[in-house]
Amino acid sequence: MFNFAYPTHLYLLAAVPLLALLFVAARYSRRAKLRRFGRLDVVDKMMPDASRYTPAVRIVLQCLALAMLVIAVARPRTEGTVKQETAAGIEIVVAFDLSNSMLASSTDRDRDATRLDRAKVVLERLFDRLENDKVGLVIFAGTSKVQLPVTSDFYTANIYLGELHPSMMAYQGTDIASSIRMAMNCFSGTEDMRKAIILITDSEDHEGEAVEAARLAAENGIQVDVLGVGTPSGATVPGITDENGQPVHSALNENLAKEIANAGNGIYVNAAASSSLNELASHLETLQKSEFDTVVYSAAAEQFPTFAALALILLMIDIFVVDRKISWLKGIEFFSTKTIRPSRNTKDKKK
Repeated sequence: MFNFAYPTHLYLLAAVPLLALLFVAARYSRRAKLRRFGRLDVVDKMMPDASRYTPAVRIVLQCLALAMLVIAVARPRTEGTVKQETAAGIEIVVAFDLSNSMLASSTDRDRDATRLDRAKVVLERLFDRLENDKVGLVIFAGTSKVQLPVTSDFYTANIYLGELHPSMMAYQGTDIASSIRMAMNCFSGTEDMRKAIILITDSEDHEGEAVEAARLAAENGIQVDVLGVGTPSGATVPGITDENGQPVHSALNENLAKEIANAGNGIYVNAAASSSLNELASHLETLQKSEFDTVVYSAAAEQFPTFAALALILLMIDIFVVDRKISWLKGIEFFSTKTIRPSRNTKDKKK
């Protein structure tokens, strides 16, 4: 089945019969002008190379080409399909730290990639390795909020991930406990679905209770893994100063990150380690995958290139069709006007 992205453009098809009517009117006008010079059968003999049929062939080609162009402009496409399939996977909610300290360098050198960028790279690569799983996104600083509900649409998840920045948070600080509790509320209500929280932070917890929140998550069957960004020696946060006007220094609190992971029955990995992605992905694979129903959409296939190509072919054929008679058809009379004369034998019999 076909549908059109711009169905109102199909009204332009009215130009096709209009073009045909203009052609008929032009032919009648031409015949009327030729009658001024004398009888048409005599005038036609004075134009032996003029073809009776090629003008009609050309207008047919032009009308068809115009129709193909109008259809192409309306963007025909086959209808997308929707089907339900059964997949097996887990649910993952990423709790992403967007405090200002995430703008500090991920290494001891201030000019290296920021912790924010380093975390995005690791997470993007992790999303590429998750096939039938579902993912959600919670962002936090002084407060927490759901940025993306749990979904199997990793394309959309990557778009949201690329837009993350500390400026999105109205209140700064680092409240890890609230982010874990917020992430716990994002999961579906399916009881047998395995669930995991990936906490991405530099672990500078300003509110406390992060370990208790991770332990609560584990008691509810939710694994908490921690991806640490930064180094224990730390780096300065660009554009941020303290009360005395001095640059703020931020360091990764690995001890707290490990405590949170242990309380949440998860693992701690440092984003700077080359093996961090493999370790995190391998640990997630230890969770038993649960079956769930998922809706698969197939995008509509655009068909306008086909109609545009047909229009181009018809116009190219029209270019090579001339109004003169085709040499090898000159001897053929499609509609004969000759009268049949009786033979001599017939005349003799009449006598």
